[in-house]
Amino acid sequence: MRQSTLFTKTRKEAPKDEVSKNAQLLIRAGYVHKEMAGVYSFLPLGLRVLNKIVEIIRQEMNTIGGQEMFMTALQDKTNWEKTNRWSDDVVDNWFKTKLKNDTELGLSFTHEEPLTALMSEYVKSYRDLPQYAYQFQTKFRNEARAKSGIMRGREFLMKDLYSFSKNTEEHDAFYERAKQAYINIFERAGIGSKTFVTFASGGSFSKFSHEFQAVTDAGEDLIYIDEEKKIAVNKEVLNDEVLKDLGIDRAKLVEKKAVEVGNIFSLGTKFSEPLGLVYQDENGQTQPVVMGSYGIGPGRLMGTIVEIFGDEKGIAWPESVAPFKIHLVYLPGKELKAKEYAERLYTELTQKGIEVLFDDRDARAGEKFADSDLIGIPYRVVVSDKTLESGKLEMKIRATGETKMLDEAALSAL
Repeated sequence: MRQSTLFTKTRKEAPKDEVSKNAQLLIRAGYVHKEMAGVYSFLPLGLRVLNKIVEIIRQEMNTIGGQEMFMTALQDKTNWEKTNRWSDDVVDNWFKTKLKNDTELGLSFTHEEPLTALMSEYVKSYRDLPQYAYQFQTKFRNEARAKSGIMRGREFLMKDLYSFSKNTEEHDAFYERAKQAYINIFERAGIGSKTFVTFASGGSFSKFSHEFQAVTDAGEDLIYIDEEKKIAVNKEVLNDEVLKDLGIDRAKLVEKKAVEVGNIFSLGTKFSEPLGLVYQDENGQTQPVVMGSYGIGPGRLMGTIVEIFGDEKGIAWPESVAPFKIHLVYLPGKELKAKEYAERLYTELTQKGIEVLFDDRDARAGEKFADSDLIGIPYRVVVSDKTLESGKLEMKIRATGETKMLDEAALSAL
């Protein structure tokens, strides 16, 4: 991509009503556009990052047997009435609307009910189980507050996977595979060292659920970490009984603020029973399906990455999710040779499959460098009259600030 043709522009200031680091930097760098409180459009650079995150998640879900689908956002209230989750007294963040004939509809905030109802048409026998269905789908939540940028929105993308198993043992085995897949996702996204498997309330069907909490000062949760065991306990369940169950010494726990970037829950038969999702077992007996749910918000993960790696100059993307690998910056000079060299290098790198943002604009060096730091692509490579004279390319690593001189072969091998 040529920066001269990119319709977005960087900004020196973020909107005054944005208080979160992720929103300030993403807006200033041209990754997202704020439509209203809690609602953001993903611009070309932002969509590239979001798609990188989505693909990491997709690969890990497919590895554990997930089947991708895409469900509707509009919801028939009938299924939700069966589980008593249509009422605003029970679920207080519904967005609801009506058709012209006054039929009431909802905008999905999750998909347990509709997918369970759907599965009841396909699951009849023990031979039909287990099944693991997932999607990337827009969710709507009528949040009272939306001040954490893309980490807490009223409209947002969610990966939600639901497991359907014959019994608790089969469910538990998949649950552990899903837990490891989530660990893999956060490692690949660059925040593995900051993210902890966190024990939280399990509701009615298990002693614990598991959150994946990323440590950052922007966090809304308090967790207590055993750094040796690399596990944590959410403040809501921290007590002596839980610590004893987990074999954790309270004296070793460190309190940290954190953002929940994913969660996994055992659901038991909470949804399958009221919605009639049953199967015939090997003995011809009717049994309810045992379920689990597994959620990650790709946009929330993107915002968390910015909170963790953003600095006073801008964003510093991990290479795995960066919109481009190399930011090729041409500095106008007296000679045309530098421009010609930069054009050739851009073409050759692109032909080799290397993702390059080419800053071919006729702008001052200081402006280009400031924009490059703000946008946060991992490697900045400068082409100028000076670098041509030296016979080397100047490369700056955004994450560390380290500068190196290297040749084209070394650049292509990054």
